[in-house]
Amino acid sequence: MIHCYKLGGLNIVLDIYSGSVHVVDEVAYDVIEMYESRDREEIKAEILNKYKSTDGVSPEDIDDCFEQIEELKAAGKLFTEDTVEELAGKFKERSAGVVKALCLHIAHTCNLNCSYCFASQGKYNGERAIMSFEVGKQALDFLVANSKGRRNLEVDFFGGEPLMNFEVVKDLVAYARKIEKDAGKNFRFTLTTNGVLIDDDVIDFANREMSNVVLSLDGRKEVHDRYRVDYAGNGSWEKIVPKFQKLVEARGGKNYYMRGTFTHANPDFLKDIEVMLGLGFKELSMEPVVGPEDDPTALTKEDLPIVLEQYEKLAELMLERHRKGDPFTFYHYMIDLTGGPCIYKRISGCGSGTEYMAVTPWGDLYPCHQFVGDEKFKLGDVWRGVSNKEAQAEFAACNVYTRPECKDCWAKLYCSGGCAANAYHATGSVSGVYKYGCELFKKRMECAIMIEAAKLTECE
Repeated sequence: MIHCYKLGGLNIVLDIYSGSVHVVDEVAYDVIEMYESRDREEIKAEILNKYKSTDGVSPEDIDDCFEQIEELKAAGKLFTEDTVEELAGKFKERSAGVVKALCLHIAHTCNLNCSYCFASQGKYNGERAIMSFEVGKQALDFLVANSKGRRNLEVDFFGGEPLMNFEVVKDLVAYARKIEKDAGKNFRFTLTTNGVLIDDDVIDFANREMSNVVLSLDGRKEVHDRYRVDYAGNGSWEKIVPKFQKLVEARGGKNYYMRGTFTHANPDFLKDIEVMLGLGFKELSMEPVVGPEDDPTALTKEDLPIVLEQYEKLAELMLERHRKGDPFTFYHYMIDLTGGPCIYKRISGCGSGTEYMAVTPWGDLYPCHQFVGDEKFKLGDVWRGVSNKEAQAEFAACNVYTRPECKDCWAKLYCSGGCAANAYHATGSVSGVYKYGCELFKKRMECAIMIEAAKLTECE
């Protein structure tokens, strides 16, 4: 399977199963597109007719093009066969019972009242609560006990707003540092915050202990303050931006992300990214809102072409800044064309419900933060482990090959079948397909591959 597309002035051919990316001229692009559906002489005639007014395209040139295509095919870099489908289930079985990461819901409460919040302002459709040290300690013990030979363990302090329970965050990190050496583990922590409670103590602690921090900012002041308000209805932009700037400056190059959400109100989200850049932030992410179709914030069919165009313009901006020596990172355009991810991740995705779980303030386990509060997806708890084997089996069975809609999709080994939570909320099944999200993902991948291909061709 191949995918051919034109973007950023490049003719790009992607070989799906080998991962090879080819930047080709117009003639080769046309030949490759027709290669599997037309015979050789028919293709030659069409190419000669199409380029008859173009100097330098001869029958011999087309024969040379065929020869190069056949060499690439023989080398396993073009028109390669799928060799991993039959192994998909076995890959999952190998990692069964190994938990690598937890999302600790350290606070089911929040000091903002964002109307688009999928977590119902941090309550997850339940009661407000904060996690005790005892529950968090047991969660870390559960992670160590169930990580088997895995050394690096990931823990995200999440909410609601985790800084509303900051003392417990600090105590849990101290506990993890105390046990990690004897346990043969290395904890890597992430803090996700809306920024309202950031102070010097938070900055010092986060920059010392957090491998990453995720900072919620939607970009333009008027966009951010439309939804990210406190309980009095006041916008939070002016309060949090200086705090974010201070934290990032003090971070000294360590990982962080400015994470924005774009909605029906701002499908032109590139303007928000430009505002973030103007504020001095270089590690950026903009996520489409997650919510029901009848929600006024939800992206519509009419928004889709706008959003797809924004992704292309963002790619152009990233290349422009790269050429000027002033680059920035966009989370969804981070792609390694030379190495990872491994084939297991390409097939299986995020590992929600198996390798990755969310923990509520009461110690209940869920497949991920987007399932918290839905009782049928409660997996168990941090004391007794996973007891709802039937629910876990649904997630264990999830891979890109269990989704018939993905069979002929060129992007399947990049998205791994997509987000189980988005699929469930869109279709009622964790193995379904969220089609709107598919369109966004495919465009992001085209842009990400184009950026890297452009960088490589400019270096040659």
